[in-house]
Order: sequence, then C-alpha cells, then structure tokens
Amino acid sequence: MHKPTLNTNFLIAPCGMNCGICIGHLRKKNKCHGCNSVGGNKPNHCRNCAIKNCEHLKESSSGFCYDCPKYPCTRLKQLDKRYRTNYQMSMIENLNKLKSIGIVEFVNQENERWTCLNCNARVSVHRENCLECGEKIVW
Repeated sequence: MHKPTLNTNFLIAPCGMNCGICIGHLRKKNKCHGCNSVGGNKPNHCRNCAIKNCEHLKESSSGFCYDCPKYPCTRLKQLDKRYRTNYQMSMIENLNKLKSIGIVEFVNQENERWTCLNCNARVSVHRENCLECGEKIVW
C-alpha cells in the first residue's frame, strides 16, 4: 500500500490535533476533511468546537493555540487530558513540538509515527488496530 502523507494546510488543527489520524478522516464513508477545511463533511462537535472557534485564535499569527496569551487554556488542558488518558497522545506536546520545529518537520514526524509498520497504511489515534490490515498498533 502507498504510504499516505498529510496535507499541512488542513489536517493539523489549531489545538494540535492531527486530523489525518482521526477515525473521521480515515473512514471510507462520509470522510471528514479536517478541522481547517472549508465546508465539507465535519461532525457537529468539530464545527462547534470551542477551541477552533475561540476569539483569541483568530488573533494569532500562526493559527495555533501556542500563540495565545492564555495557552494552555482550560479547554485545551481538558482535551489534552482526555487524549492522553484515552489515546496516549497529547495536544499540548504536539503544539509545543509544532512551535519548536515548525509544521513541515512536525508533519514529517507525524507521518512516520502514525504509519502501520505492517502495511504502511495510516493508523488512527482512535483505534488499537490498523484499519487496513488489522495489525495491533504498538505505541
């Protein structure tokens, strides 16, 4: 299988989520095009996201939460805690890495991290097994 790559323009959300590894983006039917996409098939919780729609975010030069004077805010901390607990991924770590190494290198690292070692398919942060081959993902 061809190794998928992330589109840096749409798939890295302001909160640091890599939408390219979200089950909504990876599913075959009714695929979500990512947090930053215009229109498209986005779930209501993404459309109405308090972080994506934050008034401070609109003022940031980068478009990411790390530029906010309130970083990390309560909403981001809650989201980060949920993802660290349930999926072993941290939004705040992603944002800190984005800020320090830039989006191009961050995306390169994400492409490496979230690729199935068995079949080279993109794996989902929301699943324990590869969607393509069923291989158990070892973090």
